[in-house]
Amino acid sequence: MQQVKPKKALGQHFLTDLSIAERIASTLDDYRGLPVMEVGPGMGVLTRFLISGGHDVTVAEIDGESVEYLRENFPELGERILDCDFLKTDLNEVFPGDGQFCVIGNYPYNISSQIFFHVLDYRDRVVCCSGMLQREVAERLAAAPGTKARGILSVLLQAWYDVEYLFTVEPGVFNPPPKVKSGVIKMTRNGVTDLGCDPKLFKTVVKTTFGQRRKTIRNSLKGLIAPGASMPESPLLAMRPEQLSVEQFVALTNIVGALRGASATSSSDQD
Repeated sequence: MQQVKPKKALGQHFLTDLSIAERIASTLDDYRGLPVMEVGPGMGVLTRFLISGGHDVTVAEIDGESVEYLRENFPELGERILDCDFLKTDLNEVFPGDGQFCVIGNYPYNISSQIFFHVLDYRDRVVCCSGMLQREVAERLAAAPGTKARGILSVLLQAWYDVEYLFTVEPGVFNPPPKVKSGVIKMTRNGVTDLGCDPKLFKTVVKTTFGQRRKTIRNSLKGLIAPGASMPESPLLAMRPEQLSVEQFVALTNIVGALRGASATSSSDQD
């Protein structure tokens, strides 16, 4: 069968360097025996090394031409070649039960952030997530407190995962070459099972503060509490979101939660 034509609308840039594909696949060496979901396999450059590495691989591919190519060239996958949109796929249906699994891929640049938000929904089951994406996004996911690259996904992912930036990939090893460099990351589930705050409010606080990152946290959070409610004198409120660790965001969330609880109690008393 002919090679698959890369489609710009799908953000396809096919990796052609087999040594890099093998290196990416090796990020899951410690998880042999666990099922693996590969996102956007294209022509299977990464798939072949996952299979040869002894992994139980399922692939999710939205491009019909790529699906046909995979079925012809990887018949051993059989029904584990899913013609689907990963972002709309219920991974609990793909991997029934409550066992752990891994996610890997050379992720389409145009939806990479959405892919990691989707993975977060299955954080209790996804023990490791690795792969390649645009370098700037990869650096953002791994960004430490106090760095300019730190953003919403940095905090939300690092609350549940240890995130490592592994190496940079040059544009020339792709067909077609992208205009930017790529980066490979590895996320390993940490031991956190309870953040120590309301997880939904935590996400809201993180998104709200980074949505107004030029403001101090005190000013950006005003919309989350009752009008007229007074903020406590916490040094966290004078900082900017990129400066805060996950633990500090947890403390900040509990401050907001307490203020919300106090305003609800006050309203109830007035009634």
